Amino acid sequence: MRMLPDRAVVAIINATPDSFYTGCGVMPDKEALRCAILRAVEEGADLLDVGGCSTRPDSLPPTVEEEWQRVACALKIVREVAPDLPLSVDTYRSEVARRAIEAFDATMINDISGGTLDNDMWPLVAQTGVLYVATHLRGEPATMQRLATYSDVVEEVTAELELLLQRMTEAGIAPRQLILDPGFGFAKDAAQNYALVAGLERLKGLGCPLMVGISRKSMLYKPLGLTPDEVLPATTALHWELLQRGANYLRVHDVAAARQTIDLYTYYAKTTQL
Repeated sequence: MRMLPDRAVVAIINATPDSFYTGCGVMPDKEALRCAILRAVEEGADLLDVGGCSTRPDSLPPTVEEEWQRVACALKIVREVAPDLPLSVDTYRSEVARRAIEAFDATMINDISGGTLDNDMWPLVAQTGVLYVATHLRGEPATMQRLATYSDVVEEVTAELELLLQRMTEAGIAPRQLILDPGFGFAKDAAQNYALVAGLERLKGLGCPLMVGISRKSMLYKPLGLTPDEVLPATTALHWELLQRGANYLRVHDVAAARQTIDLYTYYAKTTQL
């Protein structure tokens, strides 16, 4: 099993026609997809995260076969231009994950449901030994925003992820395989998202590396009255805050900005002995 650096840039590769942000290459434009992959590699991505199923709020999924065809198309391009770069597949479907592991040697499965939407996902992860990102989610993308009801979002998300960790290890997944994602924007409103930022140390206490995905999301552009295209500076500012609070992996649309942020934060942490 390949391991990631302590802090890493995870580049979003959208092999979908319906992403909320199209600046990182979308299907069916294969040339745009190739250019996005090349740019991510050249700008210093540690890992490419390929997704063929949009998980934005209220989105409806493609069929498993449609998702796989999208993912396979992107993974073929990745293997052509960067044969040795670690690969992640952003899917909650075990069949897509299995094919990506077998056909393209995927290093990581990034599951926005934490295994709650496909009962075969955990056995696959345990059997193959891949890295596994378990994201906090209530419901599914089409219903999740109606489930953003918390009395204390930090404590409840922490408790729900702690229970998920227990169940995953009982299912045979080794602790060293596991990465947690608080699920910013998944069954959380803007205020709850920022409460999770402020309380990230509580999640860090669960003992797993943390991946965060806030890049160009509505929690940034709606309070500012902007669009996803306009909030790279806000994304970068919040990335620094998340790194300070214990985030390990930044899942991003803009690799160069995230690369600089991680490299500078690493230097800052070393020189100040954080």
